[in-house]
Amino acid sequence: MDIARAPDSGTGETSDAPTPPAPAPAGPVVPPAPSLGRKVRSAARWSLINTVVLRLGNFATGILLARFALGPAEWGVYGIAQTVLLVLLSANELGVGLAIVRWEGDARRFAPTVLTLSTLSSGLLYVALFAAAPTVAALVGSPDAADVLRVMCLCVVIDGVAQVPGGFLTREFAQGRRMVIDGLNFVLGTAVTLLLAFEGWGAMSFAWGAVAGNVVTLIGCALAAPGTLKFGWDPGQARALLRFGLPLAGASLLALAVVNVDTMVVGATLGNVSLGFYVLAFNISGWPVRIISEAARRVSFAGFSRLAGSPQALAQGFSRALGVVITGTVPLCVLLAGLAEPVIRLVYGDRWAPAAPALPWLMVLGLIRIGGELAYDCLVAIGQRRSLFLVQGLWLAALVPVLLLAARVNGVVGVSQGHVLVAGGLVVPVFLIALRRGGIGTGRIARACAWPFLGGVVMAAIVLGLQRSLGDGRLALLTIGTLALAGYTVCILPSRDFLRGAGRQDMG
Repeated sequence: MDIARAPDSGTGETSDAPTPPAPAPAGPVVPPAPSLGRKVRSAARWSLINTVVLRLGNFATGILLARFALGPAEWGVYGIAQTVLLVLLSANELGVGLAIVRWEGDARRFAPTVLTLSTLSSGLLYVALFAAAPTVAALVGSPDAADVLRVMCLCVVIDGVAQVPGGFLTREFAQGRRMVIDGLNFVLGTAVTLLLAFEGWGAMSFAWGAVAGNVVTLIGCALAAPGTLKFGWDPGQARALLRFGLPLAGASLLALAVVNVDTMVVGATLGNVSLGFYVLAFNISGWPVRIISEAARRVSFAGFSRLAGSPQALAQGFSRALGVVITGTVPLCVLLAGLAEPVIRLVYGDRWAPAAPALPWLMVLGLIRIGGELAYDCLVAIGQRRSLFLVQGLWLAALVPVLLLAARVNGVVGVSQGHVLVAGGLVVPVFLIALRRGGIGTGRIARACAWPFLGGVVMAAIVLGLQRSLGDGRLALLTIGTLALAGYTVCILPSRDFLRGAGRQDMG
């Protein structure tokens, strides 16, 4: 496919005439390629296994660091550096890397231009960040973060180069190979982080661990997708790629600003120690997001892209995907919200207890984020870029003043409450309108969420009722969690056929 002729919508349509089919070769009949549905299901399974294993590993690493090596102030510095890194990663390749996944045809024809654009833009971003690091650190109330920023954001350059081979793995639903790569990333990155942390390097240990892990990812992706790290330049392709990618990069930048502006607000108004408690609570609230949503997003964009030409299939695919991720997420959110303080004391130790009051509100935000991220991928796949800008722009514009006021009124708990107020009261309705314009009705979304939400209400009642009578000992927590999950399971049984796709048109 010639990307220079791709339309601005990024649909990948082209006027190339179809090639007549070649005569069938003699010999054994080659079985047909697996359907899209089977590819998506296989990739989703591998992605879920990958995400769960890695997150459990990260969870254990975080416990070790919080209990024995780092305090709230160091976590606060790390939170600032991680926030800046995520914002830069959202725009480091100008959105052109998504063309590898989204556009039809032979992606290797335009991959060299994507690689050149991605590498140049990420390099320029890093140079700008290196120069601005002291100013950025001072603005967010954490001058000690400047050197950590400069090291951690080397990942921006590495990620820019890895965009093309990583995009090919996503395009081919090769999540089995990706699991091996991510496993190696985790092993080396965690080893470096732990070694440096226990040697007294503080927040800098996170930075060098992240760099080491990203180098492994780049090497692994290049080996798993051979021949994709070739630089090249075609002006026509570059123009079409930028028309496609810049709006998506802008929307992605807004999305990450929405998720991370709270870190900046807490750091600037409440200081590093409060920021450390907030970062811990926010990271805990992100467990369901990272375990469920991250696994889904590795296949959702590619899957929705394949269904974009059929509104009915897209609506069915989205509603089922939403039902699956919400069903898997609600019990985790309810348990962590209802048992926030005993869980934090048990896992991280008593000195981290001030993080607990913010956690229930952040769990509600986490559930909203999961649905929003899936909707985001769907809107990208169908070319609703204006809708994305509207949603993310409104979200950020409303969030900043609310969080600034909430931080001064009620500290980290107020920031958490402000997040939920804006997300639930403004953003969810706007997302629903955008999805309806894309052919996905509110009724489908309500039916996908009804049974898990009912189960969540039942779980919350069980948790709150039993906690008063059983207390918060380890055996009590185990008993409460088991009974709550049993109640949830009973509530979602009527939706099992829908979640399996029985009797409905599948993604294949």
